[in-house]
Amino acid sequence: MPTSHSENLPPGRDLDAFRAEVWAHYRANGREMPWRGVDDPYAVLVSEVMLQQTQVARVLERYPEWLAAFPTLDALAAAPLAAVLERWQGLGYNRRALALKKTAEIAAERFGGALPSDEALLRTFPGIGPTTAAAIMDYAFQVPAPFIETNVRAVFLHRFFADADDVPDSVLRPIVEATWDHDDPRGWGYALMDFGVHLKSTVTNPSRRSRHHTRQSRFEGSKRQMRARLLRAVLARPGLCAEDYATDVDAAAEDALGLLEELAGEGFLACEDGTWSVPGA
Repeated sequence: MPTSHSENLPPGRDLDAFRAEVWAHYRANGREMPWRGVDDPYAVLVSEVMLQQTQVARVLERYPEWLAAFPTLDALAAAPLAAVLERWQGLGYNRRALALKKTAEIAAERFGGALPSDEALLRTFPGIGPTTAAAIMDYAFQVPAPFIETNVRAVFLHRFFADADDVPDSVLRPIVEATWDHDDPRGWGYALMDFGVHLKSTVTNPSRRSRHHTRQSRFEGSKRQMRARLLRAVLARPGLCAEDYATDVDAAAEDALGLLEELAGEGFLACEDGTWSVPGA
């Protein structure tokens, strides 16, 4: 429990009542998910990355398919990048798949094909930020590691800041840390997530009162959509020139070339003699 912020915490009876409320809801309404109760840090990582701004229903379908194709970090590390990106299509933000692949390669090379049980070390892997690292500690290693993400944020805003706006996470964190269950960090994380989902379906989304609340930018017609289309076009027909892919995605040749070069700079594509492909394909 934090000490430096303890004077700003709600009374102990309020914290106890909050814990009881969240646990009671979870016991009565907890969701069954294939990635819950899993001790494999890699499987937890895959679920956490997939669930970032991706509908749960889609992840429920694609999560087992991914693990069937790449059951371990070593298997993912050894897989061709093209196969990884193809398997990721429809899950948004291809850079997440690229980061997973790079993480697998680092784990295979430096950590014996496993993720370390060290939160600070986990943060050094590509695509693993503070929230994902903490979730892996809680869910896979069952080591208490408080974190704040959209559902957790909604729960604490609703319960402790019902009349406040523009609330920063720095104000929420001492309460999150003070209430985190050290006996069952895994279950507590699930309970908070499910309570947050419940709130968003029954009241005006409390997260809108967070200083960190942002609306996802429109995908249709965006540069992000065009990048995704170009990557799919190269995956489907590697070895063509930029003009061919521009035709495939109905883009100006100059615009397509610029985006292809951008994708190459990020490690998604390679160009040789004016033709494009995914590295290692």
